[in-house]
Amino acid sequence: MSSRISDDEWTFFEGFIRAARHSNGRKPADHRLVLDGISWITRTGAPWRDLPKEFGKWSSVYRQFRRWTLAGLWEDTLRNMVERCFNNLKNSRRLATRYDKTAESFLGFVDVACIRLWLRHLST
Repeated sequence: MSSRISDDEWTFFEGFIRAARHSNGRKPADHRLVLDGISWITRTGAPWRDLPKEFGKWSSVYRQFRRWTLAGLWEDTLRNMVERCFNNLKNSRRLATRYDKTAESFLGFVDVACIRLWLRHLST
């Protein structure tokens, strides 16, 4: 698994990053490179100080990670992904009408629909 984010991943994240940016008059950093560095830390589990120089200064990457975390960037991004998932689940008539009599059966259909969404995503 590469720590570099794909073009599709960057396209997805870019809007959230721009929305979380504070207008402090400074020229924005290469946010994609910062996100690549954060991804490297996430994948390897290494301490921040071991971040390879190709991602920039470790302290700058860490500082931007903290800014985004405190601004709620990760939570907003995840919330958006969950909302998109639920919107896709609504395409399943059985789930949209909640026809089943028991919660267990309904949740079973939710599981089936989620598995199919995940498998479709993996195949693209």
